[in-house]
Amino acid sequence: MSESTPAFTAPTIRTLDRCAEVAWFSAICSDDYEFLGIPDGKLRSSFSHCGGIVKKADDLGYQNILLPSSWMAGQDALTFAAAMAPQTNQINQLVALRMGEIWPPMLARAISTVDHAAEGRFCINIISSDLPGQKEDGAIRYGRSREIIQILKKLWREDGPFEWNGEYYKFSLPTTLPAKPYQQNGGPLLYFGGISPPAQDLCAEHCDVFLMWPETEERLAETMKQMSEKAASYGRTIDFGLRIHVIVRETETEARTAADRLISKLDPDKGQEIKDRSQDSKSSGVLRQDELRKQAGNDLYLEDHLWSGIGLARSGCASALVGDPAQVLAKLNRYLDMGMRAFILSGYPHAVESDLFAKHVLPHLPTARLNDIQQRRVSDPVTPLTTAPRL
Repeated sequence: MSESTPAFTAPTIRTLDRCAEVAWFSAICSDDYEFLGIPDGKLRSSFSHCGGIVKKADDLGYQNILLPSSWMAGQDALTFAAAMAPQTNQINQLVALRMGEIWPPMLARAISTVDHAAEGRFCINIISSDLPGQKEDGAIRYGRSREIIQILKKLWREDGPFEWNGEYYKFSLPTTLPAKPYQQNGGPLLYFGGISPPAQDLCAEHCDVFLMWPETEERLAETMKQMSEKAASYGRTIDFGLRIHVIVRETETEARTAADRLISKLDPDKGQEIKDRSQDSKSSGVLRQDELRKQAGNDLYLEDHLWSGIGLARSGCASALVGDPAQVLAKLNRYLDMGMRAFILSGYPHAVESDLFAKHVLPHLPTARLNDIQQRRVSDPVTPLTTAPRL
């Protein structure tokens, strides 16, 4: 493909400053490999290994780190985040929470606990896929998620007794104090991804950052335009983020060779088995990633420097930016100019690739934490667990 790419009109977004929250990924759900599809005991999702990835990302200066959720041998995201909070210095943790797994009032209390332990270095990735062992209609999943998000926000913002009488949950609480978060002005930021109409509508109405998976720039720009318009219909603005892998080397040839090496031992049947383990393996977003990969050429490139080979053995985010430092930086700058304000990156093995990206690209990006910009994390907040009068 030609290096010449079209210009896009940026959508209306919440964060106007040209900056990005650059996050890494901790493979707490059995997703770390040297060779994709070849399990390696040294890269298993133990607390030690995954905690090491978080601490490395913290030391390297990433502003956030995604902790995924799935029914896999590994670490529970919220529990893991609580354990890591006092072991890190500046990094946020983006905790994936599957809506419906925990009774909403106790979920709110657990979130408050972790938010205080992390002193506000905490945000939430809302997940609406099936619960482990269940298959449910999308209307049920998104309806339940919508209720839970509304409950959380009201518990964070309202004082006194609290009563909820919804379709999925009914309860009466004497007080909202156990749910009060460390973060102010609305509580932890809510990140959300999904391409089905009910998913996008839920995000437009209730969430803060819409996360996308890799696609061509044209399709990403169209999605951002549509989501910006949906949010505006609710009187809101949102930010946009991209979840994508990276393979950066000193030369493009080295980067493409590293990409080929990553899948060089992959058995197609094993790759499909790994994909099918995920609870969202048949979601609209995953099927769209599969469709895009089939449209790519034999080299698996969807467009310049966007390689879809990872989707051969991974459900969900299925493509990587591949190139030398200048090429990868240029691509990320294009995404910034399109209006993206968050990048959630990863690479295999995750610790090794986090080093390479931090060395070659991260220092050249304008970075910030979205919860700082939006004044969710403030100095000395007054909460029942800090300095508010004890009742």
